[in-house]
Amino acid sequence: MRPWSRVRAAKCQMLAISFFVLLLGLCVATVAALTYFGNHFAIISRVSLERNPYRAVHHWGFYVRISLAGLLILGATLSAAGTVKEAQGLMAGGFLCFVLVFCALVQVAFWRFRNPTQVEDSVLDTYDLLYDKAVKNLSSTQWQALTAIQDKFLCCGKKSPFGLLESTEANLCHGKEASGKDCMQSIRNFLRIHQNFVSILTSAGLALTVYAMLLSSFLWFAILSGFDLHRKGTYTLTPR
Repeated sequence: MRPWSRVRAAKCQMLAISFFVLLLGLCVATVAALTYFGNHFAIISRVSLERNPYRAVHHWGFYVRISLAGLLILGATLSAAGTVKEAQGLMAGGFLCFVLVFCALVQVAFWRFRNPTQVEDSVLDTYDLLYDKAVKNLSSTQWQALTAIQDKFLCCGKKSPFGLLESTEANLCHGKEASGKDCMQSIRNFLRIHQNFVSILTSAGLALTVYAMLLSSFLWFAILSGFDLHRKGTYTLTPR
């Protein structure tokens, strides 16, 4: 294959990859917004406790996802514009964004490998603390927060060894569907579905950014070497 043919194929692939990276950035931004403002997560982060284990994780996760989404969208835009205009500066900017996203995703993947249940544990610890305080003090605001969480997850209390609820705990249950579900297990199942989706986005991000880095670096050197698809610039006739 001739050099200009390879460059042309790389440009087509770069435009396609930029489109998929843009979609990935929008998906990450959507997940960040749903996680931060969604009722299932927000209602737990707003629990009024002396120590809310989930609140710090909630804010940290939102800022990380929004930053990654911004870098993905910026990198896709710069790379697409650099490919169309054959601009070295734009292509270099896109490559830098992809490098930053790749490094961040590697850190996230390593953190999830070392601490696979940290988010789940923080949410369950928050519910556990709230549950103990609410059962001991029925007139407190913790009671209202607990019933709101259980209404959202359609569950009721924690499963006892005997499978029975005390009279104060039974008052938490609303409806037959909720009364038969353990809240700890319901929250755990919900979080695992969410974490599986996040893992898919992380894997897709790693694959796309690696390929985008290879393409953008190749095109940067191709533009530097003068392998253009179209003749550019002005032409003047030199007098004899």
